[in-house]
Amino acid sequence: MPSVVKSFLPLNTRGGNSQMPVVGFGTYTISDRKIILNVLDVALGAGYRLIDTAAVYNNEEYIREALKVLLPKYHLKREDLFITSKLAPRDHGDEKTVTAAVQRSLDNLGTSYLDLYLIHWPGAGRIDAKSPENSKFRNLTWKALMKLHDNGNGPLKNIGVSNYTVKHLKEILDDPTNIIPAVNQVEFHPYFQQSSDFHRLCKNSKIVLQAYSSMGGSAGKKSLLNDQIINRIAQKHSISSAQVLLRWAIQRNYAIIPKSITAERIKINFDLDTELTEEDMNDINNIKHKEKFAWEPEVIA
Repeated sequence: MPSVVKSFLPLNTRGGNSQMPVVGFGTYTISDRKIILNVLDVALGAGYRLIDTAAVYNNEEYIREALKVLLPKYHLKREDLFITSKLAPRDHGDEKTVTAAVQRSLDNLGTSYLDLYLIHWPGAGRIDAKSPENSKFRNLTWKALMKLHDNGNGPLKNIGVSNYTVKHLKEILDDPTNIIPAVNQVEFHPYFQQSSDFHRLCKNSKIVLQAYSSMGGSAGKKSLLNDQIINRIAQKHSISSAQVLLRWAIQRNYAIIPKSITAERIKINFDLDTELTEEDMNDINNIKHKEKFAWEPEVIA
């Protein structure tokens, strides 16, 4: 049986790349040239093939520089990787604005195409969260991305969204001329498990869910890594709490993009073949503590 970390999830995009690695390497908050080189060296060596970045991470150029060195080192080609980037909120808008933003990311990353490009946030920059203008900008932006996708013939092989709620998704889905998003990347962990309505809509629409903040917030009293139930299950299987959290997300049918700047943790986060039992899953699903660590998209009109 193939390792779960080397498995793929099929994507729904017409004419696009038909599958995405279940496990990728996240680069949020890693904006130092030397650190990017070091972590990608470890990640590619461990077997990661999906790299997740975004315009607002300010590290696309560093990723380009790192890959120039690392692809030959690991005998890899660009097409062996799945690279995701995201549109900054400030770049919501018409075709000209969105196209310019996409081109900047392509240039920064030194690639002619992106395997996946996401709208990073449902709100447009410089507009009040409650303004109905947000909906107008979302629609314009999605139409522009559809043109850049061009049924898989454009520079964006798959297009999707991030932090979209049921309300935001329905705007796209209710227009029959729209392409359905391939992916929705959202906060998801045992303390914030999203709603049943959200999961139902994404499943019925064949939108792949990708989790960020899989381990919750920073280390502290309420960190998921210190949760008693998570720790008990980790001890039971002789694995780390991080591995429990990541494996739980995978068994909930989410793709994951864990990040770390520590070599050993990067490797551990890619060692996820210990299957959690039904009892383990139920115990985690029923954790009573509820807490959201990242931004709140529900407030965006």
